[in-house]
Amino acid sequence: MVKKFFTSESVGMGHPDKVADRISDSILDACLAQDSESRVACETLVTTGMAVLAGEIRTNAQIDYQQIARDAIRRIGYVDEEFGMSADSCAVLVALGKQSPDIAQGVDASETKDVGAGDQGLMFGYACNATAEYMPLPIALAHRIINRLSEHRFNRTVGWLRPDAKSQVTVQFEDDKPVRIDAVVLSTQHNPDVSQEEIHDWVKREVILPSLPPELVDDALKFYINPTGQFVTGGPHGDAGLTGRKIIVDTYGGWARHGGGAFSGKDATKVDRSAAYMARYIAKNVVAAGLSDSCEVQLSYAIGVSDPVSVLVDLGATGRADPERVSDAVREIFPLTPSGIIKGLRLNRPIFERTSFGGHFGRSADGAYSWEQNLGVASDDYFTWEQTDKASELAQLLR
Repeated sequence: MVKKFFTSESVGMGHPDKVADRISDSILDACLAQDSESRVACETLVTTGMAVLAGEIRTNAQIDYQQIARDAIRRIGYVDEEFGMSADSCAVLVALGKQSPDIAQGVDASETKDVGAGDQGLMFGYACNATAEYMPLPIALAHRIINRLSEHRFNRTVGWLRPDAKSQVTVQFEDDKPVRIDAVVLSTQHNPDVSQEEIHDWVKREVILPSLPPELVDDALKFYINPTGQFVTGGPHGDAGLTGRKIIVDTYGGWARHGGGAFSGKDATKVDRSAAYMARYIAKNVVAAGLSDSCEVQLSYAIGVSDPVSVLVDLGATGRADPERVSDAVREIFPLTPSGIIKGLRLNRPIFERTSFGGHFGRSADGAYSWEQNLGVASDDYFTWEQTDKASELAQLLR
């Protein structure tokens, strides 16, 4: 029997890096809402009382970048100068340029060529049947804890919660099967007038334990709640934040591989984002088709070239089909060029702000949480890459 411990983390939308992600994706959405052919690569830096926007954008949209950034900060909950970041009073500096013509000539479609990949790179997608989310258990539990905490904050169950938060879950495995949860870490920003005893009792009772599978909880479970002893100073006031610095939180919590490219602030011609979504879509449908208990997909691209340089479908030790046949079926069923991915997953819509919190994977197709109404958008098929609508076709083709 092989015993091991594996840990994954999640962070709340008020974490400084996630503030930066949300601003970048809000700007992307604003461009796409007016011009679906927008080319966006927006990077954001946030620190005390300030957001800096940089990158390259080519669009026909008329955008008030400062207002978009302020609205995103407001939706997170930074509306009080006491937090060190207030949507109404913070400085927003704009240093956005235009997309390089050298890149544009390789990416743009013409009469003789399809849309090319916006950059070279390799992307991974993963899925497993260990959880209802088709995600590894440690990251699934870390996200559940953060999402439940966010629900309480937006519902104002208690009045002392502030936007910044981080969770971490360690699961004990034996022969790759989860047998118990060993430790949970949760740091939540709070008002200065609440005691740590009240925070500990409430967080353990109302947030952590309801988020965990009861069969994996025992008396030896260790809780680390606000382990520094206080978490009043947080968000961009406590630490600078940058777009794309939480790529492991965004994906599989370290359980599966990552190609290294960030997602937020990039339109779908950037295969760092779109191909990672397609790889997840493929892997999830492979598992849903019963071809394996887990699946990892790698795609790679060259800048300006439409077709992927390589496609790898890894079924692991639990595969129940010929990997070569599965790979052939994947190429037949799933579009793998940038334009095919964009059309197939409908990625030229303003859907990306919602991905900037709660993880890009492991969500329902509409991506909706009950507390998400502050976004002011209707539920729709936002997370199209989370659908399993190709599973029966895969199974039929490989029968």
